[in-house]
Amino acid sequence: MDIEIRNPWHPDDAKHYTTDRMRNDFLIQNLFTPNKVRLVYSHVDRIIVGGICPADEVLKLEAGHELGVDYFLERRELGLINVGGEGTVILDGEEFVLGHKDGLYAGMGIKEVAFKSTDPANPAKFYMNSTPAHRKCPTVKITLEMANKRPLGSLEECNKRTINQYIHPAVCESCQLSMGMTALDVGSNWNTMPCHTHERRMEVYFYFELGEEDVVFHMMGEPQETRHIVMRNEEAVISPSWSIHSGVGTKNYTFIWGMAGENQTFDDMDDVAMKDLR
Repeated sequence: MDIEIRNPWHPDDAKHYTTDRMRNDFLIQNLFTPNKVRLVYSHVDRIIVGGICPADEVLKLEAGHELGVDYFLERRELGLINVGGEGTVILDGEEFVLGHKDGLYAGMGIKEVAFKSTDPANPAKFYMNSTPAHRKCPTVKITLEMANKRPLGSLEECNKRTINQYIHPAVCESCQLSMGMTALDVGSNWNTMPCHTHERRMEVYFYFELGEEDVVFHMMGEPQETRHIVMRNEEAVISPSWSIHSGVGTKNYTFIWGMAGENQTFDDMDDVAMKDLR
């Protein structure tokens, strides 16, 4: 199991970053390698972003030296959404079968976490977010149908989309983690614009359902010091609380968002007027 450490950033420093530095610090690539667990530990709210792709092996989630505990969920909670073929998550011996776009919330205190695929030729791809927790919440499997749905935008504004809230107070209990999936309609390519920040929470985006020749220009930075990162299929990006997080693609796409911080109030946002963007 590979855990990469990412240190935090001050917005005054990020103003001077080159393209390579932006990509090196904020972009997360190569999340899904067959029979590998890939984790990135960000010191921004200590979120862990991961990709788990069991092919013909059973993969285990272990704590490692970086967490300083005996097992991964000793002081953490976990959310994941399967973006690949059917697979199974095993939590202390109990099995949860997840189809494409099924999600799962696992609470603090579970000692053994393992993953396997139903068909090695079409392996599961478990995209994962994990945050520190101070209390145990019940484990819940969340299908796309169970997610709380919020339609937003319009075709005229190129941003018609549906927000599917998976780990959210309207769906299941969690300690601090929030997680969901936003799908853009055909003919729409903008997400989260007009944009916002939320000082009380950080966020991670994971873009998928893009073709080989498609990209998303992910917008970030302070509202008056915007930058962009060119992103491709199945890549994630870390967004500190001071940064906007919007994107525009060469076609419609889907992305998974995960948040950690002071609250779980989805609409607690500091909106940015379009005239103030630079």
